[in-house]
Amino acid sequence: MSSNDNNKPSLIGGHTEYAKGATEATIGNITGSHAWKSSGEQAKAHAVDTMKAAGERRDPLHGLGVAEQKLGEVVGCEGMANEGAASKKQ
Repeated sequence: MSSNDNNKPSLIGGHTEYAKGATEATIGNITGSHAWKSSGEQAKAHAVDTMKAAGERRDPLHGLGVAEQKLGEVVGCEGMANEGAASKKQ
């Protein structure tokens, strides 16, 4: 992989960052730490932007169809559900 590939937005990277942010925000809520909560919310917002950017340049022919759609619905990821629905139509 070239170094340019490392700078491109990634769905997996975005989902990972979102999970990290959600964890931080939860810790902040439990402990009452504004810093942890704020950091988590910022990470989640950045992750959503990353996932949107990755989704825009994603080739719908490479989606996972129904499996991706169902997983997106189960985990509450609207983008994943939409990507799966779009790729199953191809």
